[in-house]
Amino acid sequence: MTGAGWFRCFIGICWREGLRFIQQRSRFISALVRPLIWLFVFAAGFRSVLGVSIVPPYETYILYDEYIIPGLIAMIQLFNGMQSSLSMVYDREVGSMRVLLTSPVPRWFLLVSKLIAGTLLSLPQIYVFLLIAWLYGIELPPIGYITVIPALILSGLMLGALGLLLSSMIRQLENFAGVMNFVIFPMFFASSALYPLWKVEEASPLLHDICAYNPFTYAVESIRFMLYVKFDPFSAGMVAAFLLVFLGGAIAAYDPAKGLIARVRTGGAGA
Repeated sequence: MTGAGWFRCFIGICWREGLRFIQQRSRFISALVRPLIWLFVFAAGFRSVLGVSIVPPYETYILYDEYIIPGLIAMIQLFNGMQSSLSMVYDREVGSMRVLLTSPVPRWFLLVSKLIAGTLLSLPQIYVFLLIAWLYGIELPPIGYITVIPALILSGLMLGALGLLLSSMIRQLENFAGVMNFVIFPMFFASSALYPLWKVEEASPLLHDICAYNPFTYAVESIRFMLYVKFDPFSAGMVAAFLLVFLGGAIAAYDPAKGLIARVRTGGAGA
């Protein structure tokens, strides 16, 4: 295939994901409802009792509802990545995935294209959330709304790759919700999204160690620093490392010789 053919394939996958997203308005609304509930209800309740000390990237004391903004942004990306992977399970059940996998482009290209499309679709949701947060009275550095874009793309790719990897392990759509509950909520709560790690360490060193090994923690911290026009190379490097691990695992799992397709054929033969 020529370069133009590869580009048409990429645009076609992005267009398909975009149309699916437009038709699923509830997906857009649900992606905003969860973080807004945390912002309007939980953060408002903790605002008077929890403040955050002057720790990087902050240069002054901040209120709790300002602190959790990066974590809520990452929550949108986490749920969006899981929703995107849900479509993979659905496509496999209805058979439309076979059409994609029989295209002349490599499977890794299809997976990467779908991953990029899902990440780009999460950006409008994030900026609508940031607009609502601004109207609510949470003011971030104006330039931070732009400098955060690379962190959003990198973290979105990492969380989306995790969703792709999980989708390769789920055989039936009915099992998806149960598996997600054992992934989404532990990742969110056992991270720095809601509390600084130094506060977590004061309460439980074991929980602090769990948070330190959580990929979601580094996605949150990368977004947090870039929102305040600062760069945390360690968090960004960890997000990139986890992205390579998750994406490599997903590509291997969807390999027709040893991954998903092989398991499907084996199951079909056994039936």
